[in-house]
Amino acid sequence: MPRSSDSAPALEEEPSPAARPAGARTRRGSGRTVLSDVAKRAGVSTATVSRVYNEPGKVSDSVRERVERAALELNWFPNAAGRALASTRSHIAGIVIPTLDDQVFASQVSGMQAAFAARGITLFLGCSNYDPNEALSQVHAMLARGVEAIAVVGEAHPPELFEALRVWRVPYVVLYAWREGSPHDCIGFDNRGAYEEITEHLVALGHRSFAVCIQPTRDNDRVQARLAGIRMALERHGLAVRPEHLVEGESTLDFGRRALRSLWQQPGPRPTAVICGNDHIALGVLREAEELGIAIPGQLSVTGFDDLAIACEARPSLTTMHVDTREIGTVAARHLLDALDGRAARQGYAVPAVLKVRGSTGPCLASADKG
Repeated sequence: MPRSSDSAPALEEEPSPAARPAGARTRRGSGRTVLSDVAKRAGVSTATVSRVYNEPGKVSDSVRERVERAALELNWFPNAAGRALASTRSHIAGIVIPTLDDQVFASQVSGMQAAFAARGITLFLGCSNYDPNEALSQVHAMLARGVEAIAVVGEAHPPELFEALRVWRVPYVVLYAWREGSPHDCIGFDNRGAYEEITEHLVALGHRSFAVCIQPTRDNDRVQARLAGIRMALERHGLAVRPEHLVEGESTLDFGRRALRSLWQQPGPRPTAVICGNDHIALGVLREAEELGIAIPGQLSVTGFDDLAIACEARPSLTTMHVDTREIGTVAARHLLDALDGRAARQGYAVPAVLKVRGSTGPCLASADKG
C-alpha cells in the first residue's frame, strides 16, 4: 500500500554547508549532492522532494517537473536502498520476455515501463530465450531482489513459477495471451480466435490448399493456440493442412524464404495460400516468391501477424493481423499497480486483434498443382 506523506522515506536530508555557492555539489567534502540541495534549487521543502519520488500522484505536474529538473541539474538521484528500508518497498517490478529480438515484446516493455515510471517504479527486464527453465530462473532472481510485481509472457511456464509467485504473494500478470477460463490475469488477445479469422478470410477467397510457416510450437502456448485456430477453421469446411505443408522455424525472413522454397520443391499439389506465424516470416515468403517468379496474390496468397510498420511498405502490401502491443504493456502495468494499491484484483483484459486485408491475399484463381 502507498505510504502517507508523513512516513515518506528520508532521502539524505542532511543540510548542505551554508557557504556553498548555488549549484555546488559538495556535502562535507564528499562531493555528493543531498536532498536539501535539490529542495533549495527547486524552491520546495525536502518533504516535497521525497514525495515526488515516493508518492508522485500527490504532487502537481509543475512541482514534479521543477524538482526533477533541479535533480538533473545537480546530478542527484534518490538512494534506492534507503528508500526500500524506510518504506519496506523496493519500488521495483519485473518482466520476463521470450526474446529481445522481436518488436512486439519491446513495445510491451515500453508501455509497461512508462506506466511504472510515472509511479516511481523501476522495471527489471529478464529474457528466457523461449526456455521455460530460464524463465523460472529469471523469476526466482527477481523475487530474491524484492520485486513487488511481475509480468511474464504466456502461460506455458513450469508450475513452480506460478507457485513461487503465490508463496511470495507477488502480484503478476500473463502477457500476450488471453483465453476464456484462464486462472491467470491475462493481458493479451485470443491467439486461437485471431488465426481462425485469418483462415476464414482465405477460405472465403476460395482457397482449399494451405501451408503454414510458423514458429516452434514446443513450450509456446501462443503458437499452439494459433495452430489450433487454423485447424479448427479448416475443419469447419472439411479441410486440413497436409503434414508436409506444416513447417516450423525461427521468426525470421530467412526462415520464410527457406520454407517457401522447400514447399515449392516438394512433389504433389502446391498450396495456394500460406499462413505465417508473424510478419517477419511472411515478408520472407514474399521475397522468396519474387525470386521464384510466383505471382502474389495471383498464384499464392500470404498472411502475416503483428502488422509491423514495414508490412504496409511491402510490395504487395501484407495482409496481417494488427494488435496494439504497447497497450498490452500499459494495461498490464495498471493491473499490477492496482494490486499494489490494494484494489480488487482484475481478471484479464482482451486487446482487440484486427485483420488488415491488403494486397498479399486475393481470390484463388487456379489450382497450384505442378503442371
